[in-house]
Amino acid sequence: MNVRSSLLSTVAVLGILMGAGGAAAQSAAPPAAQEIRADGRTTLSAGLADAGQLASGLALEHAIDKAPGFVDPDIGFSPPTSREEGEAMMARARGNPNFSVLGMANTDMAVSDGKLFVGNFNGFNAYDISGNGPPQLVMSVVCPGGQGDVSVHGDLLFMSVEENRGRLNCGTATTSDDVTAQRFRGVRIFDISDLNAPRQIAAVQTCRGSHTHTLVPHPTDANVLYIYNSGTSDVRGAAELAICTDGQPDQNPETALFSIDVIKVELDRPQDAAIVNRPRIFADSQTGRVAGLWRGGRSGIATQDTAQTNQCHDITVYPEIGLAAGACSGNGILLDISDPENPRRTSDIFDPDMAYWHSATFNNAGDKVVFTDEWGGGIGARCQATNPATWGANMVATIENRTLAGKSFHKLPGAQGATENCVAHNGMIIPVPGRDLMVQAWYQGGVSIMEFTDPARPVEIAFFDRGPINASRLYVGGSWSAYWFNGRIYSSEIARGLDVLRLVPSEHLSAAEIAAAEAVSAETINPQTQTRIVWADTPDVAASYLDQLTRVGGVEAGLAGQVQARIDTWRRGRADKRASAELSTALAAAASSATGLNATRLRALADLFGRRGR
Repeated sequence: MNVRSSLLSTVAVLGILMGAGGAAAQSAAPPAAQEIRADGRTTLSAGLADAGQLASGLALEHAIDKAPGFVDPDIGFSPPTSREEGEAMMARARGNPNFSVLGMANTDMAVSDGKLFVGNFNGFNAYDISGNGPPQLVMSVVCPGGQGDVSVHGDLLFMSVEENRGRLNCGTATTSDDVTAQRFRGVRIFDISDLNAPRQIAAVQTCRGSHTHTLVPHPTDANVLYIYNSGTSDVRGAAELAICTDGQPDQNPETALFSIDVIKVELDRPQDAAIVNRPRIFADSQTGRVAGLWRGGRSGIATQDTAQTNQCHDITVYPEIGLAAGACSGNGILLDISDPENPRRTSDIFDPDMAYWHSATFNNAGDKVVFTDEWGGGIGARCQATNPATWGANMVATIENRTLAGKSFHKLPGAQGATENCVAHNGMIIPVPGRDLMVQAWYQGGVSIMEFTDPARPVEIAFFDRGPINASRLYVGGSWSAYWFNGRIYSSEIARGLDVLRLVPSEHLSAAEIAAAEAVSAETINPQTQTRIVWADTPDVAASYLDQLTRVGGVEAGLAGQVQARIDTWRRGRADKRASAELSTALAAAASSATGLNATRLRALADLFGRRGR
């Protein structure tokens, strides 16, 4: 177990070292702690449909209302603020199997064949995003069960279900019985070859339901697809699903806790999908002890009360590098997925500032990963100026020799109000060459773009935010997921619907960098299944590197002028191989005397013009 030096106290570190049994502390001192300050976002006016808005580096292109049948007439969930309210909510839940506090909330998204699929606790919707106008609703499927995260492969759509109200037939008829053969908690598989008539073709039952899932392609067999299922709910009884038993592993070695589900889907017969492994990825590598990672609780004075590591919330795979990053309640972990049916942990990390390791995102090079902390579960106002800047934030970690090392924290820098649920949530990288950028949802904190090219000094470079749903009371809402899909950012708004945002040039991001990112496209995008981005040699890519160098004074003015002249000639459609080759040589020489990112970008430009000179 790898323990980062605490930003808070040496007492906390000592507590970790005593509790973790032989963990090694990192030696690198962390950077100065971030400050969360009031800015223009802090005082935006409230409203469900007419809240105030503020943006920097982003522009809202379209705001789409929620689909019919997916709108909560009571606005949504407002956490109880007194014992009486809490008791009233529990009374509503008792005897009402359909009760779900987030019953109509929009959730995660995926893209395939020009269609955007948006999950919801009540089912899922599909929008046509192939044109230049606003997304057009083309399909709605009512299938309650939450949380409804979706992913797509070909004509198959996969959907996570974890609530007891889920039914095999997607129905709403429920029972208060503790055991029923009609209950469904697991991963649904739909045939969506005909968007006018989607049909469920498989339903893989799991012990803890499915909170999230991840598609993992087989490295050599195109007919085989794996699903890594992350269940976070209570364990079902064996009377309902025979493979399920509960308890700590020292009392029950067969417990359904402390594992994930590996589901195998043979694409020529997806109806036969089934669990083929429940690997003990949290086991102690030396002793084999099943509960081998963080045991839960506080690690010292002024630290988070961190969840026990007996589950993963999210797993992101990067098949091209053979690794997966797991955000697993009390730990961040790294998995070797070269044999996807038998994932094996290679590294794990703990931090006293992380309450609940929620999601993970690799950079394109695969040498960094961003872990998020969902402190408070996403229903609390955790981005106020008085909240710790290292709680409910992103942790940026590096990967070296398949080992994780935490480097820094980054939190939404603009303070939010007391009626805005806000904490780090789902995001993905934006394909700007030469930089590591991540767009991310912060619930009612809005959408933010973080640069983590320097893992020790992450910084916000753009944002879009609305005011709270209500000025006097917290209602859960805001952006659940914010993803870059083929040139635009799509944000699934929990209570409001769907936002489409575009990048606009700023001091932090040039027009060329935006154009280079917008030129990258993919037929299918499942954010938890990352694929390597490769940029074509274009004037915009070359200009991106040049803009990055000039922004920080990383290139001599005369050489920068030569590069700009070559780019201008290229844009006019003219090619001069000899001049490109000579420029490549000059750039390579400059790179040899430069350091850090300047050297990297100069080499990238030298290589690019070298290819132009052949």
